[in-house]
Amino acid sequence: MRSTEATARTKPERKIISVSVKRQLTIPQKYFDALGFSDEAECILHKGGLLVRPIRNNESGEFSELILADLISQGYEGAVLLEKFKEYSKAVRPAVESIIQEAEEYVRSGNGEIARDELFGSEA
Repeated sequence: MRSTEATARTKPERKIISVSVKRQLTIPQKYFDALGFSDEAECILHKGGLLVRPIRNNESGEFSELILADLISQGYEGAVLLEKFKEYSKAVRPAVESIIQEAEEYVRSGNGEIARDELFGSEA
């Protein structure tokens, strides 16, 4: 491998982009295609910077079998099953993030200890 090829692979590619009056960014087509973006992206504020990366369909992979089993038990099949699976899979990440946010808010509120009934319900 030539040294210029190695440098090209390790050196980050940089492009200055504009921000619209509505605070919108346009991802350059080359980056959009190379990274496999679709209709959603994850935006992360980290160390004084902004990281934007594509949402991967397999991020909810740990729930895929459960989602499929549930949809099949409901009688879905074929193309409708696929569409329902995509819909449910997209909902997993926001649901988990919501649960995490609620837990963090609860801890910040000073209610660090949780009563057994609160955690498991009064019937446990």
